[in-house]
Parts: sequence; C-alpha cells; structure tokens
Amino acid sequence: MAGKSQRNLTDVFMAVAVVVVIAMIIIPLPTPLLDTLMAFNVLSSVLVLLLVIFSSRAIDFSSFPTVLLITTVFGLGLNVSSTRLILSKGTQFDGKMVKAFSNFVVGSNDTKGLVVGLVIFIIIIAVQTFVITKGASRVAEVAARFTLDAMPQKQMAAEQEYNSGIITEEDLKQRKLDIQREADFYGNMDGASKFVSGNVKVGIFITILNVVAGLIIGVGFGNENFSSAIGIYTSLTIGDGLLSQLPSLLVSFATGLIVTRSASEQGATLGSDIKKQFSQSSLIYYVGGVVMILIGVLPGFPWYVLIPLGVALFYLGWRLGRINKQAAVARATEKSGQKAGAGSTPQQPSQASPIAPLDPLSLELGYVLIPLVDKEKGAELLERVTRMRREAALDLGLVVPSIRIIDNISLDPSEYSFKIKGVEVGRGKIRMGCYMCMNAGGVVKEIQGDPTRDPAFGLPAIWVPEKRREEAERAGYAVVDPPTIIATHLTELIKRHASEILGRQEVQAILDALKKDYPAVIEEASKKFTLGEIQKVMQGLLNEQVSVRNMVVILETMADYGDVTHKTDVLVERVREALGRQICLQYADTDNNDVHTLKVLTVDVSFLTKLVESRVETTNGPIAALEPALQRSWIASLSGAIASIREKGFMPVIMCPSEARLLVKKSTEREIPSLVVISVSEIAPDIHVEMLGEIKVGN
Repeated sequence: MAGKSQRNLTDVFMAVAVVVVIAMIIIPLPTPLLDTLMAFNVLSSVLVLLLVIFSSRAIDFSSFPTVLLITTVFGLGLNVSSTRLILSKGTQFDGKMVKAFSNFVVGSNDTKGLVVGLVIFIIIIAVQTFVITKGASRVAEVAARFTLDAMPQKQMAAEQEYNSGIITEEDLKQRKLDIQREADFYGNMDGASKFVSGNVKVGIFITILNVVAGLIIGVGFGNENFSSAIGIYTSLTIGDGLLSQLPSLLVSFATGLIVTRSASEQGATLGSDIKKQFSQSSLIYYVGGVVMILIGVLPGFPWYVLIPLGVALFYLGWRLGRINKQAAVARATEKSGQKAGAGSTPQQPSQASPIAPLDPLSLELGYVLIPLVDKEKGAELLERVTRMRREAALDLGLVVPSIRIIDNISLDPSEYSFKIKGVEVGRGKIRMGCYMCMNAGGVVKEIQGDPTRDPAFGLPAIWVPEKRREEAERAGYAVVDPPTIIATHLTELIKRHASEILGRQEVQAILDALKKDYPAVIEEASKKFTLGEIQKVMQGLLNEQVSVRNMVVILETMADYGDVTHKTDVLVERVREALGRQICLQYADTDNNDVHTLKVLTVDVSFLTKLVESRVETTNGPIAALEPALQRSWIASLSGAIASIREKGFMPVIMCPSEARLLVKKSTEREIPSLVVISVSEIAPDIHVEMLGEIKVGN
C-alpha cells in the first residue's frame, strides 16, 4: 500500500508540475520564485545529463522524450516570465540569477562586455543548432528507421530462443517488451529532437525581441537615452538568454549522447565503455607520444607543453601494456586451471571435503582434441554442446546439466570419453584435420578412405582429409566434421541415458517451477506420491524416449490413479496412454493433407498369449520369463522383420495390446534396446495406422 500511495503522490506531483509550467507563461512570477525556478532548471538539466551518462542502455531512460518535452516547455516558460519582468521593470529588475549570470559572462555594461556576451550567446546558439541538435536529429531519425525495420527479426529471434529452451516464458515476455520499448523510444526520439531545435530558434527570436522591445520601452516610454537603454536591456537580455540556453545546451548534449549510444555489455555505462575501448592497445599511446614530441621540437611550438605531454603518453602506454600483459597471464592461468580439472589446486587437510563430488556430466578429451574447445580457435565444440543441451530440453523435456569439459592424459591423444556421474557411458576417436564420410544412400561414386564406424549409431564410414571434403560431397557422401561427430554422439548418449541424468533434485526443480502456474496439480500429486515415485515414473518414460515436457498431464494422470495403485509400471502405462498422441506423432509420417500415418508391425497373437502367461513380478517390475529356445526364436524373428522394414526405408514400430506392451519391451531391451513398442490404447483416434506385416514366432 505504501508503494502504491508513493506512486500516486508522484503522479499527482507530475500533473501539478505540468500545469504550473503552462501557467508560468501566463501568470507573472515574483523574482524570488523566478530565481528558484531558474536554479531548479539548471539542476534538472544537469541531472538529466548525468542520468544519460550513467545509463547502460538507451531504453533504461525510456521516459527521456517526455522529460525532454517538459524541460523544454519549462525553460520557455521561465524565459517568458523573465522577459515580462525585464521589460516591465527595466532598471528596477532585481532577478538575482539573471543579473549574476549577466555580470559573470558580460563582465561590464560597456560596449566591449556586451559584444563579448553577445558573441558567447551566438556561439552557444550555433553549436546547438548546427552541431548537436542537427546531428542528434539525424541519428534519431536513422535509429528509429532501422529499429522499426529490425523489430520483426528481433521478435522472431526471441521466439526461437524460447522454443529452443534457452529462455523462459517470462524472459520472452520481457524480451518482447524491451524490443517494443526500444522501437517506441527511438520513434519518440525522432520527434522529440525537434523540440530542442525549436527551442533554440525560439531563444533567438526572444532575444532579438527583448532587445528591440527594451529599446522601445526605455527610449520611448522611460525617457532614457539610447546608450543607457541598450546597455541595460541588452545586458539583461543576454544574461537571461544565456541562462535559458545553458540548460538547453545540457539537454541537447544529453539528447546527442542517448541517441548515439551503441549496444554495450550488460550493465556497462558510458564511462566503462570508453575506459575499456581506450585501453585495448598501448601502441596508440606510444605513437601519440612520438607525434607530440616531434611537434614539440619544431621551431615556434611550446615545447614545455608538448614534450611533457608526449612523455606522459609514453608512460601511459607503458603502464597500460603492463596491465594488459598481467590480465593475459591471469586469463591463461585461469584457462589452464579449468583444463586441469577440479583437483589442480591442492587443499589443506583441514579444508578437504569428506566427499569428492562427481560431475553430473563430463566430457574428457585427449590433448589432440583440446583445440576444439579453445576459444582462441573458435571453440566449435562448445557451441555444438550448448546447442545440443537446448535441443535435449526441447525434445525430452529434460534440462541437461552443464557438461564439464576437461583434458585427460590417460586417454589416447585422439580419444574422448563421456561420463555420467563419473561412470563412462561412451567413447570415440577423432582424426583432427579429417572428415567422417557416411553413405546415407545417395552415393553415386565410392571414394577411398580409412574405414571407421560412426560412434553415435555404429554405421560404417570412412575418414578423408580436409582437402578431399568437396570430392566426398560431390560423390554423395554425408560429410561430418569432428565437432559435429562428438556433439551427435553426446546427443544420442544423453537420450539413451536420460533416466540416469534425471535425479530427485532435478525433479524437485521441475515441480517448483510448475508450482507457480499449476499449484493445485502439484499439491494433489505431492499428497498422493513421494518425490521418488514421481521420479520413477518420469524415468520410465525417458527410458523409452518419451518426452516428460508435458509434466501437467503426467502429474494429473498419476493423481487420477493414485488411489488405485502406486506401482511404477502401471502408472507409466497409464501416463503413456494419456500422452498417446504425443508418442504417435513422434513416429508417424505426415502427408500433404496433414494426415498422420503410423506404420507398424504386429506380433503373432499366439506368441503374445505365451508372453503374457510368462509374466513374473519382481521388485523392479514385471519381466517376461520365456523359455530360452522361445526367447531366441522371438529375437531372431523380430530382428529379421526389423531388417526387412529398414531396407524399405521405414522405422520399425511394434504395435501390440496394452497388457503385452511392457513385456514385449522388456523381452527385447537387452538385444534391441532402441525398439519402439506402442500399445493399441496409445494410438490417438485421428492417427491412421498402416500394417506393414506380422511377426511370426516359431515354437
């Protein structure tokens, strides 16, 4: 309530201030109040300039166009009020601010002082008109045009980052708001800059009018001689004009600064930007010092100014060179420390942790592969790994922890190893300077190369040197560079082991994030199930590559069956049915008419009956206890059917009744772990099913 009342008071103050500014133009002001308001005008213009200097982004001072209008009208109001008092009181005018400023700048009322003051006034007007205001207006116009043109692309980029899981929905809303504010700001600045140029023109007009009107009043009505009248009224008019143009000059300068600010680092101000950019190279100061010294030794030039200045530049360059060198050494030390791993810095026994924590995910590289993560050489692998983590979040709904990349001298120089919680789950070998070429079915001419296998899928491939890359592409091979090979392998390993990555802490983080928008769902699910039970269901889904991104449906389905059963396998099957359409679309083909077709293989009913009858309950869920001979026959028949389907270019998907689905999967997960098994209950009504054949199993 206090914050709301404060905002209300601020709004009321602004409304009253705007009305007072307009009233000043009409209502005569006493000179003490005029002096106060003039001092406030100077102060406000200084504050505006300082706010601009210390703002890291232009839109951080998004109210600047409105403030510019208010300060301009406020200054004009003061100018009108002071003009009224000067013309009406003449020699009796007792405005302290105007008189003090007039005496300070003009110096005296003689002709020389008046000319000096007039020249200064004209210079200030010229600088504002032809330099600052004109340039700022042009920059604001161009910035407004380009900002408006780039607005759709910026919004699309924000949408893509949201879809990739880089930013949250709140971040997306804030990003779009900032883009809209930026466009509005530069659009408003394009018009607001005209206030400043108009203010300058009006200032010139008021000054000329004051002098002419003062002469008419002083000579015609005040019975003063011409020289006395021109001395009094011109002196006061110049003082008043300079006093009104000084704040205007500060605001004009602020306008030029705010529209010429380029994109800076987060939180960087104008001063920090200039300091960073002027300290990038010490060479420029050495060259500048040489130039100053050369000019200083020329005849007629003040050597006592130029030579010390050159020496100072030499010292500044030397000092800056030392600082940059120390910073480079610090960065190199930090980089080597990161590569050496967590154990590079010895700890005292009293500080040693009783448990050596394991990295959730780690990628260990042989020393030959280090350039792939070296930022000075492009760090291509780092970019691919970052992109892979985003894709995993989108595909599986699993936020993949940061992958710690370290070197490992125990590995072969060209090898890499991927570990989950300290346990290796995959390894591969890379040939730096070579490309892996795979025959994806489009090869028109075979080329020679060193045979190998793709580490991600185990497909046959060959290594070719970089100079033969174009030859391989022309021959129809799929050519893959080393960073892509490693990133693809990591992607597949993460998909296969997603359930191992998902721990209770990650599940709790997901529930906490959902609680804000779906408190009722989280509360009901948490009452019926423990954190471990929710984790087991999610792991069961991830084991079969089912995305857990739709957590609301998962938790609602679990809550629906929470009073019936707490068995993980039963809950997983019910959740799969609730996510049926999502699962089907993952494997279905879509034609031009948006018809989704799922091509499936079915299994002999008599074998499914035996499979269901062989069901045995264990602590880890049901398993199929088939006789060894029948199990071998089942795997052989299944493998043959899968090979036949793959030759036709289809992905093998097995469809069976819901009571047999889990047993079919369990009976094949050792020999064919990637087999996709879908139950009839999971197929959505609008999914068209096409039978590719039936798997017959012999006795």
